[in-house]
Amino acid sequence: MAAERGYAVALNFRSNEAAVDKVLGGIRSAGGKAIAVRADIAIESEVVGLYKTVDRELGPVTALVNNAGILEQQGRLEDTDAARLERIFATNVIGTFLCSREAVRRMSTRHGGAGGAIVNVSSRASVLGSPGEYIDYAASKGAVDTLTIGLSKEVAEEGIRVNAVRPGFIYTEMHASGGEPNRVDRVKAFVPMKRGGHVDEVAHAILWLLSDEAAYATGAFIDLAGGR
Repeated sequence: MAAERGYAVALNFRSNEAAVDKVLGGIRSAGGKAIAVRADIAIESEVVGLYKTVDRELGPVTALVNNAGILEQQGRLEDTDAARLERIFATNVIGTFLCSREAVRRMSTRHGGAGGAIVNVSSRASVLGSPGEYIDYAASKGAVDTLTIGLSKEVAEEGIRVNAVRPGFIYTEMHASGGEPNRVDRVKAFVPMKRGGHVDEVAHAILWLLSDEAAYATGAFIDLAGGR
């Protein structure tokens, strides 16, 4: 969708090369420009390398979507160990901070950049807490919310807007990581709209926040959760 709107797209991936190749192929076959870069955003040196590749192959960064995130098997806090917490927070929090840092270093007018926009993909879980399932994931997204607010104020005078979307129950493969691939169908009755959301609905909101149509929006959140 970003490529259709004229963006040259850098697709970051950690392990699912088949999936990224599919997206890459779709963009290129439609005449768009895109590259794929393998990097684990939980590792600082790999984040730095990711951005150096983008600098070299695509030029100045104008937009960042912090979409990488992980969760683990559903469970309660009493059954959670430190290793699980470290894994989740390393990607969902530290990785988001690192990717945002590298974007700011390039976008900020304070550093000679031309400005830009950052959209963080949070979750309604950050507000609702996800009890009995993923309170560690929810807490990591709470940190992303706080980053969104703080960074938006920090760089507002430097030509950078920072906003976030908070999806609810969306049909993605991520639910399989938690041990319940069909989770959305189980819980959609709790959503006022009585359905799960779709990735294109989230993408539309992200692209709007990146666009000039949202030029006066920073530190803002769009909840995409069917009213939940």
